[in-house]
Amino acid sequence: MKIIVVGSSNIDMVAQVDHLPAPGETVGNAKFIQVNGGKGANQAVAAARLGGDVTFVTSLGNDLFSSALIEDFKAENIVTDYILTDPGLPTGTALIFVSADAENCIAVAPGANSALLPSRISFLESIIGSEDVVVMQAEIPYETICHVAFLAHRKGAKVLLNPAPAC
Repeated sequence: MKIIVVGSSNIDMVAQVDHLPAPGETVGNAKFIQVNGGKGANQAVAAARLGGDVTFVTSLGNDLFSSALIEDFKAENIVTDYILTDPGLPTGTALIFVSADAENCIAVAPGANSALLPSRISFLESIIGSEDVVVMQAEIPYETICHVAFLAHRKGAKVLLNPAPAC
């Protein structure tokens, strides 16, 4: 069985803070980490680590982050042949504050994720098979989710949709 993840990729920039800032407040002494993220990328990595034969379809920006993400996906044994690059948009980015009591605030700049449109993924017609599972989430355009779900249904593939984040 092949798992085809169609979804988002982000660079997550995380500030661990004592408390979440109020409007206009600056919170100091934050601890900063940068990690790979995006619901689609997380799904692809998790499925690959569980032994799945994973192909990832995503859209990255033409920036420093894209090549690092692709190399990390390859290191996870994810097929990267169908990762798109958008020359006019940055790679998706999430700015995340996490408080000491594990509450968070997140702002996502979708960047190239917003360019993962049906017109750019016509190749899916030839790679989705009846034994496949197509995994998606709502960090990509809704029209793409619908297009891919109907295509997978026509091909006899199963579809797994995580509707987060809520639209």
